[in-house]
Amino acid sequence: MEPNSPFGQSPGFGQTPGLRPKNWLVESILATIFCCIPLGIVAIVNAASVNNRFDAGDYIGAENASKQAGKWTKISFWVGIVFWILYILFFVVLGFSGAFLSRP
Repeated sequence: MEPNSPFGQSPGFGQTPGLRPKNWLVESILATIFCCIPLGIVAIVNAASVNNRFDAGDYIGAENASKQAGKWTKISFWVGIVFWILYILFFVVLGFSGAFLSRP
């Protein structure tokens, strides 16, 4: 929501649009590379459209794209964290079970 628009209206001609919303592009690329590729791609697509929408004058659309990019970046990050924890836990359990089964 823009600070200059009291009821969610986009600023009219001659009014300042306010600050450009955060585009989350760097965070979404890092989340894609290190965490979860499918969800990170959704975040990148939304992040890439923030600046284009803002430059085209679609301030509410830019704000919504920023919120979506942030949401999908965070989801991708947490899915990646859970995956890596389960991955490490799997090999720890596999190592302990192999050590106990190999005893004579």
